Amino acid sequence: QVHLVESGGGLVQPGGSLTLSCEASGDIFKIDDMGWFRRTPGKERQLVAKISKSGTTDYADSVKGRFTISKDSAKNTLYLQMTSLKPEDTAVYYCHAGRPAAYYSTHRLDYWGQGTQVTVSS
Repeated sequence: QVHLVESGGGLVQPGGSLTLSCEASGDIFKIDDMGWFRRTPGKERQLVAKISKSGTTDYADSVKGRFTISKDSAKNTLYLQMTSLKPEDTAVYYCHAGRPAAYYSTHRLDYWGQGTQVTVSS
């Protein structure tokens, strides 16, 4: 089992910055992918950014150039640095971790944090 806890959400004005953190614990050595998703009312979670175990990153087109995902493996912590925030960035942000269900298996297990609210408003 993997446990994820997000922190750092809050209220920020348009154009402002905010950094989210996600601390991972439990059976984390099998994790090969981590990322950030966000969800607004009435919509499913959408990928914001992800990072592989090797450090390869990927971003949603809507946040490229504004958000940066990073990790501190020694602290088992994932970060999302958000700049130039827009009202449309308002959402509940979730930390995600994934791993294979078994060796040589295409099935995967997904773990989610509780979510942290980010509100961008003037």
